[in-house]
Amino acid sequence: MSTPSLLILPGDGIGPEVMAEVRKVIDWFGTARGMQFDVSEGLVGGAAYDAHGAPLSDETMERAQQADAVLLGAVGGPKYDQLDFSVKPERGLLRLRKEMDLFANLRPAQCFDALADFSSLKRDVVSGLDIMIVRELTSGVYFGEPRGIHTEGNERVGINTQRYTEGEIARVARSAFELARKRGNKVCSMEKANVMESGILWRDVVTEVHAAEYPDVELSHMYADAGAMQLCRWPKQFDVIVTDNLFGDLLSDAAAMLTGSLGMLPSASLGAPMANGRPKALYEPVHGSAPDIADQGKANPIACILSFAMAMRYSFDAGDEATRLEKAVETVLADGLRTADLLGEEGRTPVSTSQMGDAIVAALDASA
Repeated sequence: MSTPSLLILPGDGIGPEVMAEVRKVIDWFGTARGMQFDVSEGLVGGAAYDAHGAPLSDETMERAQQADAVLLGAVGGPKYDQLDFSVKPERGLLRLRKEMDLFANLRPAQCFDALADFSSLKRDVVSGLDIMIVRELTSGVYFGEPRGIHTEGNERVGINTQRYTEGEIARVARSAFELARKRGNKVCSMEKANVMESGILWRDVVTEVHAAEYPDVELSHMYADAGAMQLCRWPKQFDVIVTDNLFGDLLSDAAAMLTGSLGMLPSASLGAPMANGRPKALYEPVHGSAPDIADQGKANPIACILSFAMAMRYSFDAGDEATRLEKAVETVLADGLRTADLLGEEGRTPVSTSQMGDAIVAALDASA
């Protein structure tokens, strides 16, 4: 096969800083492991608005459609708060998700043992945690019609419509079952079938897909509110959770805090396979642009580095190398290195963004 292509969109705030550390990792895999990537860069978010007057240019959108994977840093910042909604930095990210039809959002929540005390839950509840939330990303209440605010009588009424088709549910369910086969072979589907017709359809379709195509995978169902409670009570009971757009938004953010810091959390948004068999794919850290610490060397690059690990696993068929990178991160944390967001003990000096990147590369060297 030809050299896989990777489009990097650093974005705004701390995006360029954390992406610079990913570039060190990419270079290491090229030099030490012979993994070559056709890497190019583009603008998104506020950086794109400053250059083109739009948060994503048509040219960059076309490059994203052609790339084997897109790796994004972060978008947004107070500089752009007064812009019209249609050109805010976040619209660039939403355009990528929509036009690439990235319907399955993968949000892992993994707690490295060295950071178990940073969670708000007890160590024994989160130590060794490794779950995956699969959120449907392109339909549901965020996209359904009718929507809007209008007047009825003498008061305003806000309307959003929760809408799902069988096909939309089935394809994200398949994504969850396929992932489970590579992990603990368990899927828990979460909805509100007790009060929502869309939840009834969701449960029916997931059950049908399971029976017809994935009977080897253990399937359970849970109401989403009960699922939120169980994530706080005993999250290690779960392997893969699949849920709709709204509940996935809420549950994945709740699960994020089980790990101790948003600076540790990667994500992947996947679509249908392209002609070469690779899925349309966008990888990005969960954290935002953090403009208050931008250009200060304080940002934690691990979430963006782990997002590249997800790209190796899901886009480049390099699961063993992805594991190598994840273990390097784990080694660095076990050795006690911490960026400022991970400091819990008094008297410990944080490492800078670039020092953390260099340490991970050094751990990769030791593993080679």
